[in-house]
Amino acid sequence: MDFSAMSYALETIDKLTQEVTSLWGVDEQVEGLASELRWMQSFLKVADASKVDHEVIRTTVVEIRELAYDAEDVIETFSLKVASKRKGGFSNCIKRSACFLKEGCLLHQIKSEIEKITARIKVLTRQLKTYDVSKLGVDGEGPSCSTERREARRPYPHVMDDNIVGLGKDIKKLVPVLLDEQSECRVVSICGMGGLGKTTLAKKIYSQSQVVGHFKHLAWAYVSQNCQKRKVWEDILSDFNLLSTEADKEMKVEKLAEKLSSFLEENKCLVVLDDIWNTESWDSLKPAFLVRETRSKILLTSRNKEIVSHADSKGFLHELQYLNYKQSWVLFQKIAFPPTNSPRYKIDAKMKELGEDMVKHCAGLPLAISILGGLLATKYPSLTEWLKISANVKSYMKNDKGEVLRDVLALSYDDLPPYLRPCFLYLSHFPEDYEILADRLIQLWVAEGIVSSKQEGDEGQIAEDVAEGYLLELAERCMIQVRKRDIATLKIRSFQMHDLMRDFCLSKAKQQKFLYIADQSNACPLSTIGRVRRVSAHKFIWIQCIKSPRLRSLLFFDKFLPGEEIESFIPLTVSNHFENHEYGSYHPLVLLLYVFGFCVIVTKWRGIWKYMFNNFNFLRVLDFERGGEGGFKLPNDIGKLIHLRFLRLRGLEFFLSSKLPSSLGNLRCLQTLDLRIESQWSDSIHVPNVLWRMQQLRHLYLPEECDRKTKLKLGSLRNLQTLVNFNTKNCYVKDLINMTNIRELEIRGPFNIEDFNTKELDKNPPIIQSKYLHSVSIINEEEIDPRHLAHLLLSCENISKLSLDVKIRRLPEYHYLSSNLAYIKLRRCKLEEDPMPTLEKVPCLRILQLHEEAFIGKEMFCSGQAVAKLKSLSLKELNFLEEWKVSEGAMPCLRRLEIENCRQLKKLPDGLRFIATLKELKIEKMPKTFKDKVEEGGEDF
Repeated sequence: MDFSAMSYALETIDKLTQEVTSLWGVDEQVEGLASELRWMQSFLKVADASKVDHEVIRTTVVEIRELAYDAEDVIETFSLKVASKRKGGFSNCIKRSACFLKEGCLLHQIKSEIEKITARIKVLTRQLKTYDVSKLGVDGEGPSCSTERREARRPYPHVMDDNIVGLGKDIKKLVPVLLDEQSECRVVSICGMGGLGKTTLAKKIYSQSQVVGHFKHLAWAYVSQNCQKRKVWEDILSDFNLLSTEADKEMKVEKLAEKLSSFLEENKCLVVLDDIWNTESWDSLKPAFLVRETRSKILLTSRNKEIVSHADSKGFLHELQYLNYKQSWVLFQKIAFPPTNSPRYKIDAKMKELGEDMVKHCAGLPLAISILGGLLATKYPSLTEWLKISANVKSYMKNDKGEVLRDVLALSYDDLPPYLRPCFLYLSHFPEDYEILADRLIQLWVAEGIVSSKQEGDEGQIAEDVAEGYLLELAERCMIQVRKRDIATLKIRSFQMHDLMRDFCLSKAKQQKFLYIADQSNACPLSTIGRVRRVSAHKFIWIQCIKSPRLRSLLFFDKFLPGEEIESFIPLTVSNHFENHEYGSYHPLVLLLYVFGFCVIVTKWRGIWKYMFNNFNFLRVLDFERGGEGGFKLPNDIGKLIHLRFLRLRGLEFFLSSKLPSSLGNLRCLQTLDLRIESQWSDSIHVPNVLWRMQQLRHLYLPEECDRKTKLKLGSLRNLQTLVNFNTKNCYVKDLINMTNIRELEIRGPFNIEDFNTKELDKNPPIIQSKYLHSVSIINEEEIDPRHLAHLLLSCENISKLSLDVKIRRLPEYHYLSSNLAYIKLRRCKLEEDPMPTLEKVPCLRILQLHEEAFIGKEMFCSGQAVAKLKSLSLKELNFLEEWKVSEGAMPCLRRLEIENCRQLKKLPDGLRFIATLKELKIEKMPKTFKDKVEEGGEDF
């Protein structure tokens, strides 16, 4: 269940109640509201722990979430409009006296709203108190429904599916691991999302003649989501023929564990634990598997990657892959068409074409292919029926025939802990096949309160860290597919959702009224829904279609006003007229049309902004994914959105003004602010000096180029973690020292330290005092003083990533570089001296990139001590490099080498032949003579 709304509302209340003086006038109402919310939260937690999935509970969750949102809105409005103005001092008292009547009216209104919300919660509370949670089943089907669902999917090791495709390589890889008696690995895990074929693979391995002949005893136990250790141990002992009498079956659970443990120690056994869900299940089972000095092995299947490392630090993890298209088609044919030796066997050309197209929708998931194939097999050989199914294949897969698939996905979702469910449901915001950036998602989770700051801890464990852990947990449960990882830290950078997983996620989100997906096809129904809290617009819609004043988040995945919409403003008859007649550019009719079109567009732009800022005053999130033309300028009315936590304007383009409004300073709740807008009027953007007011700001992205009038004070932003496009022309370098939580710093443009002592460098004060800073990037078209750079790097003690895209001529000495550096990229540095003698002393360096005249010398030498941990080296556009030498023992761990467009380089270093770890050599845009040497038969091959 989604407790995030209540948790966030309670957190807002708790923050306010800490300021007792601010509560004057509404203290009683706020305390009563908090009390009711806490009772409701406790009730729903009990229901969730009892695995109750009843219509009453589902409806209540939706209702209470709405009430919690309302409560948060009201409390925060009080905090921003009343409590924040109750400050001491004579001048403030005079100001408050002048507005006393206005404040009194607002106070009365807020008190009344809190009382209404509390009354509505009490009604729900009375209704729920009449129910006994323990007796509530699942939609009237009885409490055993989920158990029956699990039992229906229970596999039996002797039942082998004939329709198996694509597991040959997996079997060849895993069988030797299980048979290797010299290895210390005791636990082997097959991991992958539900329906991928983990159990099928385990059964194939279980029945292999090599496996059967190697192990003296084999046992199979089905663990499932509801792990019952006694039953699991009894099943294993039964397979070992050790439970022969009734007395054995009445044995105490401790004795069962002891008996099984002794047998595994004395005999060479293989135990398959199928469908183990979490580490807690393993912890309950492990008393029987603690033996180390044994030749027995355990084979697990799970959706959770972390189990194998938890069970055995030296365990072997095998991630099952999706079928490729060829394998998918083979599997589909086996199921959808009759056997080739059948008299009915005949594949119509059109039927084959339809089948090939439908298989693509299954995205390599064996279970989905099996379900689709089974459905089509019942329609064979009717081409008409196949055409019907093909017309809407996804909806067929959501029908009764897709019950098995839905059950698999439902089991994955049901097993999620309460804190992960809203995180998972939030993924439904994103379009199909969309590559989701991890940083952006985490910022959205935090802004929406889905990851609460109450979960923040010591040692830098802030909300973003908690959210990162949640994302990793979803990946380990195979509910998302990781696409890119950070090259230095290996953290998730981007991911996607399997189409079928996303469909399930979207259906759950709609069931719980978590959000509304809007496009042109369903924009009209949206206007009839008044309680929408989240809208994700995948295609352009007219914002005026949304009639929900309590909207909390608005995400646009299309341009602000797409070109096709602008073209539609001109009547069709007028367009046809101009197509059929040739007029010059300065013809009066053409000019009139331009003026008419321009006036219409301007009216539309103004209407969109005005409607948004005047009707959605409770917005927490406003995100423009693809930017687009946004009109003359960003209106001042944006300052009305005082509840905003996340504002992303990146890519929006304004025609007339390059100046952002000073009303941005009203957005004091902002946590993420992206101002990377563009202007047709000017190459630079003016940012008013109001950002210092946003003291909750955690992530700030300034325009790539600010105008010369911009001078920002940022010293008050102590919570800032990300700062992009900082420079000393528009900001103050001294402000960096106050940002004690900064983690990522990107400097774009000039970087000069005022009053810098060039004679005694150690006398200069430190620039940065954040122990959490892990990434520094500098981009500058001009040269930077190497001494200023060295002093900056000296302050960055813990960074793991460094990117320098700036002319520096000389690399700072190695003692200025962090010993934690794992990734270094140098571009356009124009280093005159070989950088390798300095870089080879960086102890943890794993990835090094030297690009586009990073080095302008002729010779580069990697000595025998060079970069012992380096795994990837990239040399691109080093136009003056003629000779590269590598001595024996240098770069002993190098796996990947890339050389591109280094036109003067004559040949590969002879020393590369000593590097046994090199797996990938990529040569691009090099002279033919160079390529001939490295190809098969060449002297460097």
